[in-house]
Amino acid sequence: MSLVHTIILAIVQGLTEFLPISSSAHLALAPWVLRWPDPGLSFDIALHFGTLIAILLYFWRDWVQVVGQAFGLKIGTDDQLKRNPSLLWMLAVAAIPIGIAGLAFNEQAETTWRNPYVIGVMMIVIAAFMWLAEKAGRRTRDMSQITFFDSIVIGLSQALAVVPGTSRSGVTIAAGLFRNLDRETAARFSFLLATPTIAAAAAKAFLGLHKAGGLPHDVRVQFFIGMTISAVVGCGMIAFLLNFLRRHSLNFFIYYRIIFGIMVIALAYFFPPQAG
Repeated sequence: MSLVHTIILAIVQGLTEFLPISSSAHLALAPWVLRWPDPGLSFDIALHFGTLIAILLYFWRDWVQVVGQAFGLKIGTDDQLKRNPSLLWMLAVAAIPIGIAGLAFNEQAETTWRNPYVIGVMMIVIAAFMWLAEKAGRRTRDMSQITFFDSIVIGLSQALAVVPGTSRSGVTIAAGLFRNLDRETAARFSFLLATPTIAAAAAKAFLGLHKAGGLPHDVRVQFFIGMTISAVVGCGMIAFLLNFLRRHSLNFFIYYRIIFGIMVIALAYFFPPQAG
């Protein structure tokens, strides 16, 4: 894979991983539409590590406070987190469904489900789910008021993210809105929940690379460039989305998903992947 391809796909990953528009959809479709070769396992790991670095850099203070409080330490200054010392255990419970779904449906997620029709349909279906969440949610609760039941509901919704085109952030933020969390809180919990999920995916991919003989010398430059770019762009997108949701609804992303989904289905119909 060329350096230009590396840079473009790393930017795409950084832009789409944390926005509710599905990074899996954009990364799966970009090589197909542009007729590029499959980036390969090593690049997939680079992107996972990049987005993991982004989320750890942005939320490191939150994680220090969440972990410390779970073990009885008075640490950190965030008042909402102080009033919810069990948040670490809630996040642990919420992470279970995606782990089970990943183990059960990993093969389908990487093969049969990774096609434009599935991606296009899921873009539209989750857009409808987000629209309903915007209409139904009262947006009256913050991080201090999240309960174990909230975490279970949001965790179950995250399990849908094994299907390409879903968007982990989109479906979990929407689930949070259904539980009457305010938009910023729903996004913040979604990002904290994404941390162990992305870490597990990165570890799994790294194990696969190790079994395949390790990182080839000829792709190490692209690996670190891809990881760095996706981390920097991803960190910026987290800040952008949290700030955006303080003042705006999810409507922009809902419209984007619907339009994108329709375009994907149309392209798949007129220009099927196997034709290239």
